[in-house]
Amino acid sequence: MDAPSETAPQPARDGAAAARAIPPAHPSRRRLGRLSVGVRQHASARLQGAVLAGGLLTGLACAAAILVAAGIGPADLVQEFVVAIVTSPESAAAVLVQGAPLAIVGLAAALAFRVRFWNIGIEGQMIAGAIAATVVALHDIGPPALRLPLMLAAAALGGSAWILGPVLLRLRIGLNEIISTLLLNYVAFNALLHLLYGPWRDPENNFPNSQLYEPSEQLAELGWQNLTWALPLAGVLLLGGWWLLSISRFGFLTRIAEANPRMGEAQGLPMTRVILAATLASGALAGIAGFMICAGAEHRLTQSFASGYGFSGILIAFLARNSAPGVLAVALFVGTLFVAGQSLQVFYQIPASAVQLLQAVIVLCVAASDFFIRHRLRWLR
Repeated sequence: MDAPSETAPQPARDGAAAARAIPPAHPSRRRLGRLSVGVRQHASARLQGAVLAGGLLTGLACAAAILVAAGIGPADLVQEFVVAIVTSPESAAAVLVQGAPLAIVGLAAALAFRVRFWNIGIEGQMIAGAIAATVVALHDIGPPALRLPLMLAAAALGGSAWILGPVLLRLRIGLNEIISTLLLNYVAFNALLHLLYGPWRDPENNFPNSQLYEPSEQLAELGWQNLTWALPLAGVLLLGGWWLLSISRFGFLTRIAEANPRMGEAQGLPMTRVILAATLASGALAGIAGFMICAGAEHRLTQSFASGYGFSGILIAFLARNSAPGVLAVALFVGTLFVAGQSLQVFYQIPASAVQLLQAVIVLCVAASDFFIRHRLRWLR
């Protein structure tokens, strides 16, 4: 038979020729790149401040958008959040009244967090300190001239005693302090209710609160608005906290306990004593905050005086990065949110749940900005 006149096409033997045969990709189909997330080894103070300021502005913008959608005009928002706070003496004094105990509970949380003790029981320690101070007041312990110092000391001892059990259980058997301190909040609150609905009920009006403290048992007013000596007391405690955490040898040891306590123990440093001392000081500060509210603002022991302060203290310590100057700044900011929220409820009929939502939005935006402090974003092509 004759061979076929046409031969089948043979595959190309040259790879380069085959590659040249493929048409080039269209420029619009090229890869745009990808986002890379890396851990930032060090963030300067300027960068941290800029990122936190950006988070704060973002949160305020989101809160403003929610309020505008609810029917409040932008001019009214500027009036309530800026003009009223800055120009009104009453509003400025209200921020300082709120900020004083907030700064102390924030410092209490920061002290415990600096040694990796997660103190979630600040409200319970506030209640224990206030109960101890009220014992001194109701039973007239000591002369009237020394009544307030004795109440202050009793409050500090009460707060320290309330946190002593959790820290010993943590150091001895490794019990999780988050659980123990949290559960002790309920124990303290129910003990408070037992006293206020029982033997300490006010005999004059039969309301579930203690009778009024005597004038010698109340923090005196400073003479401007309704500010009391709770504000200078908070300033002294913050100054002492700054020295303790930033300058003293104890502060250096707390930084080691925060970074690597096992390494400190291997070097022969007293890490156990540092943790114990910092935690007891945290409980003492929380107890003093309870005393400040009862003796300075309420002038008696009430059942809701510590409500919300535990969460606020943890938040303040987190946003302040466990530093005393940061605690002061964040406490004043949170106090401003509280005062503005109360004004919105009174004058614009904004429900309390909506005010809490606005506060949560701002706090979440500020807290989320911490991601950009700890991480670096890059666009890779």
